[in-house]
Amino acid sequence: MAHKVTLIPGDGIGPEVTNAAVRVIEAAGVKVDWETVNAGAQAFEKYGEYIPKELTESFERTRVGLKGPVTTPIGGGFASINVQLRKQFELYSNFRPVKSLPSLPTRFPNVDLVIVRENTEGEYSGIEHEVVPGVVEALKIITEKASTRIARFAFEYARREKRKKIHAIHKANIMKMSDGLFLRCCRDVAKEYPEITYGEHIIDNTCMQLVMNPYQYDVLVMENLYGDIISDLCAAFVGGLGMVPGANLGDGYAIFEAVHGSAPDIAGKDMANPTAVLQSSVLMLRHLHEAEAADRVYNALEKTYKEKKHTTRDVGGTAGTSEFTDAIIANLEAVAVAAK
Repeated sequence: MAHKVTLIPGDGIGPEVTNAAVRVIEAAGVKVDWETVNAGAQAFEKYGEYIPKELTESFERTRVGLKGPVTTPIGGGFASINVQLRKQFELYSNFRPVKSLPSLPTRFPNVDLVIVRENTEGEYSGIEHEVVPGVVEALKIITEKASTRIARFAFEYARREKRKKIHAIHKANIMKMSDGLFLRCCRDVAKEYPEITYGEHIIDNTCMQLVMNPYQYDVLVMENLYGDIISDLCAAFVGGLGMVPGANLGDGYAIFEAVHGSAPDIAGKDMANPTAVLQSSVLMLRHLHEAEAADRVYNALEKTYKEKKHTTRDVGGTAGTSEFTDAIIANLEAVAVAAK
């Protein structure tokens, strides 16, 4: 029986990298009925809406989405499609594992971190208004419900995956009420998981500690805006945003996405690296209970990087998107033969 998945190609390089993911998933033998609907500027041109009802209806049917990058205008234009989808479907957990790929030289080898970010409130929600001309007010909303929910997600993940340590990241020394509430919720949840070491670090100190020694961290849980910043910082440890997967998870809904931008300067030139969306596809396959296929895709990706013959230009190779994808598909077959 085929899985039903909503495919949001995005814009810029989005259609190219999501097409690579579709090809690899099909080559892995997973049957998927893709419902393709776009969002953002391209959707507005076609439907007159940035998140068309066709997308909402599709996602309500499938409850699983794979999304390419969608450009968000800076300082004007439409609001972030990502933020709107997270709010609309209560995708309260932004989950970003940051793990080194083999044969990819970086300043810190063998990094293995997990960022768990609250996804529905805080400054990043974009609740702001102009009080009077020249004065803008942005609201930071922190609730016990959302803070407890994201803390429990982080601890449940750590227990399931046998991770040893969780740090709650905050600025409660200054924002004593809002971040203080977040910390109290994390502390309360931590008491239920005595086998997991719990710690707390202030956000600015965390940034310094990470660039000095990322190995001291395991799982980090934090509010929305802090998570956006920290997850990008950590991506640098493994080669940049083009390497890192992302998942937006809620109760009954999930969207898996590349966390990088749409790179319009290289769109349509067969230059984009689809690794981020491929890694996001691995997370999606696990969510769909296709663990064997997920392992095969990840192993084929690792093998392609180890061989160094068909990597893209951003990581020092010469291959284009298509050649890189072809190599992964070939290695899928090699991995399957080796497993036998």
